[in-house]
Amino acid sequence: MEPTRPSRNGTPWWRGRGLVIGVPYAWLLLFFLAPFFIVAKYSVSEMGDIRVEDLFTWVDGALKVAIKFANYVLVTTDALYRDAYLASLKYALVTTLCCLFIGYPFAYFMARAKASLQPMLLMLVMLPFWTSFLLRVYAWKGLLDDGGWVANAIIGLHLDKALLAMGLIETPGQLMHTTFSLLIGMTYTYLPFMILPLYANLSKMDLRLLEAASDLGATPWVAFWRVTVPLSKAGIIAGSMLVFIPCVGEYVTPELLGGPTTLMIGRVIWDENFSNNDPPVASAIAVVLVLLIVVPLALFNRYQTQAEEAAK
Repeated sequence: MEPTRPSRNGTPWWRGRGLVIGVPYAWLLLFFLAPFFIVAKYSVSEMGDIRVEDLFTWVDGALKVAIKFANYVLVTTDALYRDAYLASLKYALVTTLCCLFIGYPFAYFMARAKASLQPMLLMLVMLPFWTSFLLRVYAWKGLLDDGGWVANAIIGLHLDKALLAMGLIETPGQLMHTTFSLLIGMTYTYLPFMILPLYANLSKMDLRLLEAASDLGATPWVAFWRVTVPLSKAGIIAGSMLVFIPCVGEYVTPELLGGPTTLMIGRVIWDENFSNNDPPVASAIAVVLVLLIVVPLALFNRYQTQAEEAAK
């Protein structure tokens, strides 16, 4: 029997570093790749009268392989799916920018606050997680609907006319089931996911760099843009990914706060799977959605790695 291959420090390879690396990979394999392959299998299958047909069947002593790519042809050529993809990417991008615009000053304030106040501020950011996500979205329905105090304040200040001019609402005074209500709900829901990575990054920044910039004649505004923002790039990227990725496939918020003009891909997947009883098409939509997100991220990470290696 071949002896166990030891590592450099004399411990078996399956302990130490191998265990630390293997556990996350096993987790991804079990809870991401395996479900993804099941969905990918459904996406090239034929829908029978009751259930999805098997890809491989044994007929008269011969193995029959039935792979249907028509689902992908339909998803990539039909205007309904194309518009839903574009709308999902657009709303996810706008939500990410809104969360960054609101979350960066808040994270900056938290990182510069007294050490005794930072735990309380951090708790305030995490406080919404103590309440059900669904209840928080329903709360916005009451706030933005007719008679809601947020709706009354916006209409009383005549801000609805500005929203109408920006194309966020269809008619003055009607705030619910519009692009505005959708973006408000999604921004509120995912704002903590932007603040937390930014705060973690900004709180570790060396303040002596700002002092050095000031000594060299930089104004506070210039020092912020030339020192603070570049050093917080990792937090900006992490927060943007944490907001953008789940926003693309969002279903609950568009369903409760959105309207007929804010159709997103999550609703389309639901309709195909449950209303139309067509899991293969729903699976094809989901696979394309994953590829739309994962492939650009992989290319971006590769570019970042190459840039970091070139900088060294």
